[in-house]
Amino acid sequence: MDDIASIVLEDGELRLQFVKLGPHPVHKAPTYYFRMLHRLTGEEMGGINLRAGSSPHMERYAGHIGYTVFPEHRGHRYAARSVRLLLPVARRLELYVIWITCDPENVSSRRSAELAGAVFVEIVDVPEDCVIYQSGHPRKCRYRLEAAAQFA
Repeated sequence: MDDIASIVLEDGELRLQFVKLGPHPVHKAPTYYFRMLHRLTGEEMGGINLRAGSSPHMERYAGHIGYTVFPEHRGHRYAARSVRLLLPVARRLELYVIWITCDPENVSSRRSAELAGAVFVEIVDVPEDCVIYQSGHPRKCRYRLEAAAQFA
């Protein structure tokens, strides 16, 4: 964990600050949590997390990455830029293929995945017995991002 926290994650005015490693509250995977901060002012602009390890559930429905940008900071590509900044962390964790999922109608998240370099693969139906379906998300777009090939 100290090794991960020591990686410098900056892009212009965007900086990712490591917060903690802990189990994801829903998907239970070991998860690295980061704040999206303005590098100069320290203002928090959102958050991103990287779920380590892979499983069929993670790859198909949950995805390895979750992000949110606060409304007043949207439109600056912070989510896409943050995904790219996390690629060295993913490689350090030997996670060379990253799956990003989002709801089909979430145009902003879809665009963020594409701007980060992820490639749209498909839209899948989430099984009814899955916690994601039960929380109101019956379908997911799947995007594949090669962490090993890009930005190495």
